[in-house]
Amino acid sequence: MEKFNASITYDQRMWAADIRGSQAFVKGLHKAGLVTQEEMEKIHTGLDKIFGEWSNSTFQIKPGDEDIHTANERRLKELIGEAAGKLHTGRSRNDQVVTDMRLWLRDGIATLKGIAIELINTMVERAAVEIDILFPGYTHMQRAQPIRWSHWILSHAVALSRDVEQVEEIRRRVNVLPLGSGAIAGNPFNIDRELLRKELNFDGISINSMDATGQRDFVAEFLFWGSMCLMHLSKMAEDLILYSTKEFSFVSLSDAYSTGSSLMPQKKNADSLELIRSKAGRVFGRCAGFLMTLKGLPSTYNKDLQEDKEAMFDVYDTVHAVLQVSTGVISTLVVNQKAMEAALSPDMLATDLAYYLVRKGVPFREAHSCSGKAVYQAELKNIPLNQLTVEDLHTASPLFGSDVSSVWNYTSSVEQYTAPGGTAKSSVVTQIEHMRTWLKEHKE
Repeated sequence: MEKFNASITYDQRMWAADIRGSQAFVKGLHKAGLVTQEEMEKIHTGLDKIFGEWSNSTFQIKPGDEDIHTANERRLKELIGEAAGKLHTGRSRNDQVVTDMRLWLRDGIATLKGIAIELINTMVERAAVEIDILFPGYTHMQRAQPIRWSHWILSHAVALSRDVEQVEEIRRRVNVLPLGSGAIAGNPFNIDRELLRKELNFDGISINSMDATGQRDFVAEFLFWGSMCLMHLSKMAEDLILYSTKEFSFVSLSDAYSTGSSLMPQKKNADSLELIRSKAGRVFGRCAGFLMTLKGLPSTYNKDLQEDKEAMFDVYDTVHAVLQVSTGVISTLVVNQKAMEAALSPDMLATDLAYYLVRKGVPFREAHSCSGKAVYQAELKNIPLNQLTVEDLHTASPLFGSDVSSVWNYTSSVEQYTAPGGTAKSSVVTQIEHMRTWLKEHKE
């Protein structure tokens, strides 16, 4: 039962947060007259020594150290004696652990945000450099319309920017102080929670002690955030896996982010991208599993909530690794511009053929039908759409003239999408500048 009940094997990751919370709490005890100046100084000195032991990996976990809290308090008593017993006055492991988690996750979110911003910056600058490369855009995995390669990159950068904004919102909700809530009823010793808030740099103080110790909304939010972030990166990885195949040959991954086959010497496998894709499922599972833990709990703290930390740590580690690898992949992959542009085909300009008629006053639905007739004719003749003669096109609409030849130009096709958010060069430049401004604002 001791082994089944213990969490020290994984919650020891919060050692620094636990010490920091305890050093703040003893100041609150001192202000409330519950420890003397000398006792407070002894406790602070002992906790500093414990911090040093954890820092240089000399702290020894012993049998009976159920969790990080009992381990640190046991060691503190070894170092300073009976004064250590006063540290837990009016404090429960219920408010202690959730304080530790909020401190730890607050720092973790800052780290993940920084790596995500680095990835977005890498994508934006790559889009700026390769802005003139055109390639097929796909819907339903079918060639749709010509677009800029940079437009594709930015589509994923924008999704990641939403992830950064969302995790900033989550951090604000994480940064609420629960310490001073006790086990369920609060603290009976007039502890100055505002002092604790300032010492630990929280934005606010929890309103209700029962809610403070029993809710893990902030963990669930973080797990869902990780799920969304990795869903975005998985979608990007899926595209790049396809683009790196021989059939597409649009991109080639760096050897540093690829592996060879154990049997087939010619293989270059996109294992980095495949693992990114698979890690999304891992994080989804953590999120769904923890929500199942939460859904049936009665009010306040229950031991079921011990499951929160492994889920939180695993999602943090997974997202951390995926963001780093994604940055490496994006910064090192090589684009095959010739293959991209060779994949453009006249049938992708069928919509442009309809737009040609629209510009001559034909209602779009009718123009769309006329363009469809032209596509059907080309298929019957087994020729590319751009090889239809003006006479052939007249069977679809008499409004087609010799100037229809201007339609068969991929650059011109792309350049017509000048509305904000479009794939014209001017629009993509605007997107790049927008993202650069966004990056400056969110790096601060």
